Amino acid sequence: MLPYTIKEGLSGFKRASFSSVAATSAMTVALVLVGLFAVVIWQARGVSEWLKQRVGEVELFLDDVHVDVAEALYERARATAGVAQAEFISKERAQQIFRQEFGEEAEVFFDGAFLPASIRVRVEPDYINTDSLNALVAEFSSWNRVDEVVYNRPLLAKVQDNLRLLSIIGVSIGLLVLLASIFLVANTIRLAIYARRLMIRTMKLVGATDGFIRKPFIVEGILQGMISAVLALFILWVMEQVALALVPQLSGLPWSEALLFAAGLLVAGMILGWIGSESAVRRFLRQVSLH
Repeated sequence: MLPYTIKEGLSGFKRASFSSVAATSAMTVALVLVGLFAVVIWQARGVSEWLKQRVGEVELFLDDVHVDVAEALYERARATAGVAQAEFISKERAQQIFRQEFGEEAEVFFDGAFLPASIRVRVEPDYINTDSLNALVAEFSSWNRVDEVVYNRPLLAKVQDNLRLLSIIGVSIGLLVLLASIFLVANTIRLAIYARRLMIRTMKLVGATDGFIRKPFIVEGILQGMISAVLALFILWVMEQVALALVPQLSGLPWSEALLFAAGLLVAGMILGWIGSESAVRRFLRQVSLH
């Protein structure tokens, strides 16, 4: 039974080449849309992580303290819960950073008294929110010999608001893309099966069961989904190369994530072809009249 089902599913490409190409093309377009959306989400996640790292930096400016006291404060900051990384910046290092950032005009604004030693703290991702950062700042501010604690509070609030808005928009667009893809594929496969209505009617007339008739179409749908996934992956790869050439700041998917993405899209194509063929054939068989 299984070899016959597979053989019939493969022969469906030859018997109805036009409808098979149409169904495969529809699934390819749908998978490209879904894959493109997934890549955009991945890039957006990378940007959001970068923004979180930027706003997740807290700087503790110290009084004029001895090196031993500064070292003790540095070790205490590094051991604080929620701190991922800490860096001690001496007065001399602060002067170097100032000159690097301001370039030739550094000497015009330079004043060593206003460049104290500091401890720059990078917060763990789970702590990069308003409540956690405020709690950390309050704790650091209570330490002796810490003159001031600063972080970019307005930027954090803006990043959180924008990420929340982008998440809502992303989920909404993703659902629309998914629904449009399913609708496109289902209707195209339904038309492809309708083109073979005479063959289905003949099989029913000779006593073939609905399950027997459905299986070759399901195999054909799965194969169409696999071919569509391969074509979609090639199209997405070409689009990625063009995007990377036009915008060098973008980063391509790492190999591990690229392989996972390819496997996911291949499985999605097979499931899309299976569900589309199953639903279209089942619906059509209910409408076939033997009289």
